[in-house]
Amino acid sequence: MVHIEPVAAEEGNTNEKIPKTKPIKDQSSSSTAANVEDSRQGGGTVEYASDGFETASETELNDEEEAKQKYEGNNEKSNKSEGGDNLKVAEEASSKEKEEKQPHEQHLEPNEEKNDEKALAEANNAKIEGNELFKNGLYEDALSKYESALQLASNVSSSAEICSICYANRAACFYKLGKFQETIKDCTKALELNPSYIKVLHRRGEAHEKLEHFDEAIADMTKILEVDPSNDQARRNVIRLKPLADEKREKMKEEMIGKLKDMGNSILGRFGMSVDNFKAVKDPNTGSYSISFQR
Repeated sequence: MVHIEPVAAEEGNTNEKIPKTKPIKDQSSSSTAANVEDSRQGGGTVEYASDGFETASETELNDEEEAKQKYEGNNEKSNKSEGGDNLKVAEEASSKEKEEKQPHEQHLEPNEEKNDEKALAEANNAKIEGNELFKNGLYEDALSKYESALQLASNVSSSAEICSICYANRAACFYKLGKFQETIKDCTKALELNPSYIKVLHRRGEAHEKLEHFDEAIADMTKILEVDPSNDQARRNVIRLKPLADEKREKMKEEMIGKLKDMGNSILGRFGMSVDNFKAVKDPNTGSYSISFQR
């Protein structure tokens, strides 16, 4: 800012002299006076001449700030509006996709039921054909039909009954063919699906008896009596099988003692002795053995 001092015109000179200017320091940042009092001319005033630089007033700054805030606010509202619109479009698209899928899903369930019914019907037909072959003594061919029935019904959730029957019938074929281990395996699969299948328990017990698994056979017959206490055939089988199981246990003990003797002789022979120097005596009350040394 510059301060202007007017120069008084000399008397008789009509031309005004150009006022001289000199720079002075701004005494007050808040002073905005535009006139300077000329003490020599009795209170005359002269206006400032513009130096070409203007400072924005507080009002102008506030106006600019308000304009900026308004612009930013409008942008934020615009972004929110665009985001809301995008979200709305996405929700509408998702809803439309669900509506398109829903009819398909509704039609899918009846189709699955029809497929299951068809598979069960085909499995039952294969089982019936297997039964006819079994009656005619064609056990290998019957096995093939029962296998087909199991494959058809394997993926159906409600196929436990027909599958247990097919496993039982396959076990009967194996029994007729003298394949008792396979009989036991298929009987076990049938019993996993139907634990109270009495006919299968009986057949598995018979297969165990053929293989001299007397204790296992007794267990199956006992299970039949738990399900059906009035089953006389199972009761008779238990009575008949018990002596066979005891006899087998004694035979196994004798075999075990023989093996132990051979082992003992191979060791004691180094010392000039044998197991004959030791005598095993059975206690009739407990069934246990005591051993005594004899020279």
